[in-house]
Amino acid sequence: MKTLIVYSSLTGNTKKVAEAVQEVFGEAAELFPVEEKPPADGYDLVAVGFWVDRGTADKKAQDYITGLRNKKVALFATLGAYPDSEHAQKSMANAVALIDDSNQFIGSFICQGKVDPKLVEQFKNLPAGHPHAMNPERAARHQEAAKHPDESDLANAKTIFAEFRQKLHAGGL
Repeated sequence: MKTLIVYSSLTGNTKKVAEAVQEVFGEAAELFPVEEKPPADGYDLVAVGFWVDRGTADKKAQDYITGLRNKKVALFATLGAYPDSEHAQKSMANAVALIDDSNQFIGSFICQGKVDPKLVEQFKNLPAGHPHAMNPERAARHQEAAKHPDESDLANAKTIFAEFRQKLHAGGL
């Protein structure tokens, strides 16, 4: 099964997950940064990775996702919020909604990843009361996010994508 893995990465988080996904598919998988805009023709599965920006896939990934037609598509993402948070779930749902109806959505994976340090500095300068202003809870989340994706996150991504691969091989998807 030929697999195309395309990723958009601001801080390197999503690239790490993309490389973990590539390990699952081995030599049958090709890996490209989204900026290269690789054509999806000839691939059985297209896995697209992105960093969450404003509650959905970042703009470069959005452009790539919305251009896919007649493919089996899986998504993976990183974000500063906790992966089991409502924000993470809504962000992935928003990205899934970008997939054209001609495609078959296979599934998704999301994990925490460090927040761009420039963005963290901007948060520190926001006035108290602003929804993104730095507060102790946000600072703690950013400190935790800076540790991710860790080996456990990458192992989880591999497990999820190995399940996708197995179901595709078995004809279950």
